[in-house]
Amino acid sequence: MNTCAPIVLFVYNRPDHTCTCLEYLERNELAAESELYIFADGAKPGSESSVAAVRQVIARPWKFRRVTVVERPENRGLAANVIDGVSTLLEQYDRVIVLEDDLVVAPYFLRFMNDALELYRDEPRVGHIQACDFTHDRSLPDIFLIKFTGSWGWGTWRRAWRYFNPDGAALLRALEQDKRLSRTFDFNGKYRFTRMLRRQVEGKNNSWAIRWNASLFLNDILSLNVGRSLVRNIGFDGSGTNCGGGNLYDSELYMAPLKVYKITPVVENLQARKAWERYYGRTQSFWAKAWRRVKRTLKGDFGA
Repeated sequence: MNTCAPIVLFVYNRPDHTCTCLEYLERNELAAESELYIFADGAKPGSESSVAAVRQVIARPWKFRRVTVVERPENRGLAANVIDGVSTLLEQYDRVIVLEDDLVVAPYFLRFMNDALELYRDEPRVGHIQACDFTHDRSLPDIFLIKFTGSWGWGTWRRAWRYFNPDGAALLRALEQDKRLSRTFDFNGKYRFTRMLRRQVEGKNNSWAIRWNASLFLNDILSLNVGRSLVRNIGFDGSGTNCGGGNLYDSELYMAPLKVYKITPVVENLQARKAWERYYGRTQSFWAKAWRRVKRTLKGDFGA
């Protein structure tokens, strides 16, 4: 393996999450060989003290090869911060590993990501590496190819990021030209990703991830995903801006090394897609959502 890929971490106003994220990350065997870039978003009115606390956390002497901190003077929001940060890093490097402050990683996360980014660097049909799995579906292989990108612990290359189209309206038009295409994008109707994109266009969410997912999907670009999760999201405590769903998306960290190998032929694993369809069918049905609302009500949680 050549030089380790740079890591970019996006933080905002959650000092405890940020500290936990960095503690897990620096335990990785390749942490001391990796350069870490931290993009700290500026404060919204009322969040000044928590943003200041985060900046104290990231100023500590973390055990990476080098730490570069970019403190935003204004609040850009997660989407603008991620798009600008990833684009900036990929002007300097040919690959990048991306994390957010509510993610904790397994000890061999960096090894897996660097191995995958190196092995697939010249494979044009693969544009994304995803290290989180929350389906708990044991039928999934350790690694597989799928036309679906996740945003919790991922990596990409400069060559693939060029496909990213921030224009959600253009992506939506392309998807809606063919109902079969949009239905596939929605995992055979089991999860309404097209609706999520439409809501981004309407200004009802500001997801960069749905635009990245659609950008690669429309260009027939695959993601190398894991069936054993190396990432866990700890942000389902009401502290984040975009996370909901509680243990619906929880995962158990896989603590052993995860071997990366070249998958041939380079085509989507249709059995893996079926596994994801089963997961979304099980968790996103009317009755599943209704039952979650009942449980939240019984617990006294009247949120959305």
